[in-house]
Amino acid sequence: MCEKVMANSKQTAGQTADVVFFNVTRAAAILTLILLAGIIFSLVVSAWPSIEKFGLGFMFTTDWDPPAEKFGALVQIYGTLVSSLIALIIAVPVSFGIALFLTELSPVWLRRPLGTAIELLAAIPSIVYGMWGLLVFAPIFSQYLQLPLQRMIGDWPVIGQLVQGPPVGIGLLCAGVILAIMIIPFIASVMRDVFEVTPTMLKEAAYGMGSTTWEVMWKVVLPYTKVGVIGGIMLGLGRAIGETMAVTFVIGNTNLLNSASLFEPANSITSSLANEFAEAGGMHTAALMELGLILFIITALVLAASKLLLLRLSRNEGSKS
Repeated sequence: MCEKVMANSKQTAGQTADVVFFNVTRAAAILTLILLAGIIFSLVVSAWPSIEKFGLGFMFTTDWDPPAEKFGALVQIYGTLVSSLIALIIAVPVSFGIALFLTELSPVWLRRPLGTAIELLAAIPSIVYGMWGLLVFAPIFSQYLQLPLQRMIGDWPVIGQLVQGPPVGIGLLCAGVILAIMIIPFIASVMRDVFEVTPTMLKEAAYGMGSTTWEVMWKVVLPYTKVGVIGGIMLGLGRAIGETMAVTFVIGNTNLLNSASLFEPANSITSSLANEFAEAGGMHTAALMELGLILFIITALVLAASKLLLLRLSRNEGSKS
């Protein structure tokens, strides 16, 4: 009889714990949604004077004149998207090479120290990257990359327009390279971790059939880990889009869009917020808050695009099977 009572009490205690655990986790999820809604609401309310005055034209004009209260976000949006795209183009193949080396080619004794060293790059403060980029990297970049590029492809049609302008080091391309250096540790670490979870049996079967290391990675490991790989890339892209201090140091902070050259100084949403928010007031503050709202929307669109891409890949796999 006592044993039955004890068993019933344990069962009741377990059920109570399950109910408490369920409610706590649900409350955490609801709290996250409330915080997200609060952020969106506060951004919209703060930016409403600018939204009401400039409308959609705010995103398609280049005027940024605080004394005259004329504001347009095209320069900042362009700088944010282009610098992040440059960073992604550079960082993704480099990160893939690092992950491939660490999981398939590196000697065992080198994997841990090399992986730790790469992860330590993520711990460097962004302001340090910015100072290093401005004081050390920009002069080297100007002399050993910008000048040779102008001599080699400066006269080409279309492509040559991307390398025009004074080779002073700072600008969109420099900001993209610095961002790439910053996001490589994030993407490479995620890729390495997901590559390591690929079942050894699958890889050994592919090697046994005569596949090369590249064929195993491209036809076995990547299809198996595509969700994690895309997640790592999106993590890096989000880091690049939202980066502030490093970009502020090296992008040039110029609200002009004179040409398509990647050597020209430019501006980004985050650098505008960092440079101007402390001295803003009235409509200027509302315009800056609308920039923050646009940055939030861009990040949400990037996340939605990654989800749609994963959904399409899963559907294609279903149709093939």
